[in-house]
Amino acid sequence: MIAARSNNKQTREKELIMLKKLSAKRAGFTLVEIMIVVAIIALLAAIAVPGFLRARKRSQATKILNDLRMIDGAVDQYAIEMGKKTGDTVATSDWIAYIKKDTMLYNTGADLFGNTYGDQKVDSLPAVPTSSFDTLSDVAPAEFWSPYSTP
Repeated sequence: MIAARSNNKQTREKELIMLKKLSAKRAGFTLVEIMIVVAIIALLAAIAVPGFLRARKRSQATKILNDLRMIDGAVDQYAIEMGKKTGDTVATSDWIAYIKKDTMLYNTGADLFGNTYGDQKVDSLPAVPTSSFDTLSDVAPAEFWSPYSTP
């Protein structure tokens, strides 16, 4: 009988050990789970990156359009103060003086790609630099730049 009890006790201990092993939580992830997460992240990046790049180019085009508006206003203000008439040329150094100080346009007289806007004419709208137009033509067609002239 003692042998039967110890046998039952050993059997119970074995059963408890097996239950503990079965019920123990596994820590970590399998390789397949990690690969699925990486694939999902890659898919999301493939969808998001082109949209981000397009939005970036569109904001660059908007910046150049705003520069053209500021140049137009600066040339008009210069012409009024200096008594210039329609068709007179206004040098870059003259219209820059009417742009807000410490801006890129004030410091360089150029767009964010480094293309200069050049001298302007009184009562004529400034034009988009040709290379800037070419760079941004996929996100900013000719209609985008209206009323400013395009190459």
